[in-house]
Amino acid sequence: MRKLQNRELNRLDIDGFKATEKIPLTIVLDNIRSLNNIGSVFRTADAFLIDRIILCGITAVPPNKEIHKTALGATESVDWTYADQTLEAVRELKAQGVHILSVEQAENSTNLKDFIPEKGLKYAVVFGNEVKGVQQQVVDLSDQCLEIPQYGTKHSLNISVSCGIVLWDIFGKLRM
Repeated sequence: MRKLQNRELNRLDIDGFKATEKIPLTIVLDNIRSLNNIGSVFRTADAFLIDRIILCGITAVPPNKEIHKTALGATESVDWTYADQTLEAVRELKAQGVHILSVEQAENSTNLKDFIPEKGLKYAVVFGNEVKGVQQQVVDLSDQCLEIPQYGTKHSLNISVSCGIVLWDIFGKLRM
């Protein structure tokens, strides 16, 4: 085996990314504290052709040196907007007919492996604060909660790890 060089990967440039059909999914970041987590979400969103990101509350916005460190330019390719309140952003998405999925450990949550996205629907996936998770009011507005099964001693995964797992799963299911 030979490791491929970047030029051999045939990746899109920014204009090509903007012109490419995206999967019908919006990421909502609910008060994310870590600039590195925000940058990682941008980079993951770029990798899986996510439509856009809504940065809410205390979540920092580009341009930002610390976000750029992990995003590696994905803040230029992935569309994003800012909303002061996560709850209002989610209400607006629901009014547009978007199916809201909160990634949270909750009563009656759906195990991620059992979630089957419906083709033709638009989705928004809400990822919560590193300590408090998704706000209960946002969970209340959600159509479903998705839960990533965990088997160790910890109660949660890092938000950027959760985002990677969830987006990879949904991307694969929608692209089948």
